[in-house]
Amino acid sequence: MPAKEQGMAAREGAETRERRDENGEAEYLRLLGERIREARARRGMTRKILARDSQVSERYLAQLETGQGNISIVLLRQIAHAMGLPLGDLVREEPDRPVELTLLIQTLGRLQPKDLAQARRLLAETFGAAVDSGRRHRIALIGLRGAGKSTLGAMLAKALGAPFVELDREIERDSGTRLAEVFDLYGQGAYRRYERRALESVIERHDRVVIATGGSIVSEPGTFDLLLSACYTVWLTAAPEEHMSRVVAQGDTRPMAENEQAMEDLRRILAGRHALYSKADARIDTAGKTVEQSFRELRAAVAG
Repeated sequence: MPAKEQGMAAREGAETRERRDENGEAEYLRLLGERIREARARRGMTRKILARDSQVSERYLAQLETGQGNISIVLLRQIAHAMGLPLGDLVREEPDRPVELTLLIQTLGRLQPKDLAQARRLLAETFGAAVDSGRRHRIALIGLRGAGKSTLGAMLAKALGAPFVELDREIERDSGTRLAEVFDLYGQGAYRRYERRALESVIERHDRVVIATGGSIVSEPGTFDLLLSACYTVWLTAAPEEHMSRVVAQGDTRPMAENEQAMEDLRRILAGRHALYSKADARIDTAGKTVEQSFRELRAAVAG
């Protein structure tokens, strides 16, 4: 294609993208204005009353409700608070929720954290198929270090066309420091808080994902319960000697400093966590198998 024609094609493409972006913004502003107008009507508030309570001019509100206004987040927050709405309910891009769903969310929001776990279980028992179908698209790999979570997880994500997330890397990104320093600087309690926050963030962001978790995630009941209820979990396990040799093969020679004591500790950890790891939906024993063999078993477990 001649250079002149290439230039024209590039300009036309840029103009098309610009029109698409403008159309998307216009549609969002229209949706936002309609949502504000309907929320105001449901509360029996005139535009004058909303202007007074939100301290946003009536003229500006009129523009906003007709999809013509472009409002700052601070002013939008004032409008939401004036109507007794969470800001998130106004700005979300999805269609409005059914009233029943809104009431259910409000009810759940009044429960204590310990009661939320029971509510999830009751919903799963009553609506098992619907809950499980969402869970099956989030695959979480659990097990001790050296079981193959990172290697097999990356392969599975590629095969499924899904994102691959290592929870420890999410913790480092959130904390702004290396994992070992989180423990050294802030302690075990802080690590658990980062871990829970990282898991919640991954679940909120991804409907389809493969997650490699830290080996000790099963030790925190609330976080592990969230993982089990939101993800299809697979326990990757191996013999203690293989766990150890794989860690050393990754370049970490620390376990070799006191090898006999390290092996004893490893066996004790495996025994202590066995009942917790056994709560997974599936178990893959990678001992004595090639990566390809273990991957085939993992694919079968996920597909089944």
